[in-house]
Amino acid sequence: MKNDTVNLHSRPWIAMMVLVGGLGAIVLGIMLSISVGAADIHFSTVWEALVHYNPNRTEHSIIQDLRLPRSLADVLVGASFAVAGAIMQGMTRNPLADAGLLGLNAGSTLMVAICFAFFPGLSYNSLILFSFLGAAVAAGLVYGISSLARGGLTPVRLVLAGAAVSALLTALSEGIALHFQLSQELAFWYAGGVAGVKWSQLKIMFPWLAGALIGALLLSRSITLLSLGDDVATGLGQKTGLVKALGMMIVLLLAGVSVSAVGPIGFVGLVVPHVARFFVGVDYRWIIPCSAVLGGVFMIMADIGARMINPPYETPIGVLFALIGVPFFLYVVRKGRREFS
Repeated sequence: MKNDTVNLHSRPWIAMMVLVGGLGAIVLGIMLSISVGAADIHFSTVWEALVHYNPNRTEHSIIQDLRLPRSLADVLVGASFAVAGAIMQGMTRNPLADAGLLGLNAGSTLMVAICFAFFPGLSYNSLILFSFLGAAVAAGLVYGISSLARGGLTPVRLVLAGAAVSALLTALSEGIALHFQLSQELAFWYAGGVAGVKWSQLKIMFPWLAGALIGALLLSRSITLLSLGDDVATGLGQKTGLVKALGMMIVLLLAGVSVSAVGPIGFVGLVVPHVARFFVGVDYRWIIPCSAVLGGVFMIMADIGARMINPPYETPIGVLFALIGVPFFLYVVRKGRREFS
């Protein structure tokens, strides 16, 4: 407890540097993301399109209608996945917790596939609600299955249950796609990507995700206490059941809305919170905002990389995250118990 208290108060200046530097990197990343693509656009043209938009210029239309909403979606979705992972890791004291690894992304994916198959004219708001419901069902299955084992919940059992549920729900999603001939429509969406995000989607996504991110910040102190253990949190006056319920609602909202927009992108919520914790310590009042900023940076840089690997074609962004996330996952499996013991 003494060491935790020291860590909670020892790195605010580093956290501020991460936040300021990360926000600067996001601005630069957005400018670079807008300028890079099948048709490269000079920075001066990007600036002109942002401050003096001319609808008669093709480059300005490309920037305003296609690339700017895509870049903003990168930042928003990256922050959401990262914060969802941070909250889950803090609440469960599980270094392997992540919306993708614990089945939430697969649950949202299944519900989106069902909507595409049976309700093709569904509004995007309704799609978000169904995606949220799918994430909730998957979370219930994962926690229910892992709780049935002798000895109760453990980090490894939780991940194993998540892997099993994810495999089942993904298989069901692919079966629906094949039966209803949706394979081509859903193939790139399954791999994950923000290429199809438009202003209309972004306007609907923003209130949901912004509200959830604000809720995460308001809950950050309680998450810090939970990360020290239920007994410590209860002793300090926390209503642990209420905090966990609110935290899980925020996670489901962040994961469900993000998956409905860009597909089941994995490992962002696993990697980024660990990076933030390395810099700022164990205080979630700093981990959550730093995870949001770093998640935005991570996502937008990966999206730029996906466009530059094999131009003019795009590599699915989910592939890049898997290349980074799988080795990191194996590293955390070996080191996680000591970090969270």
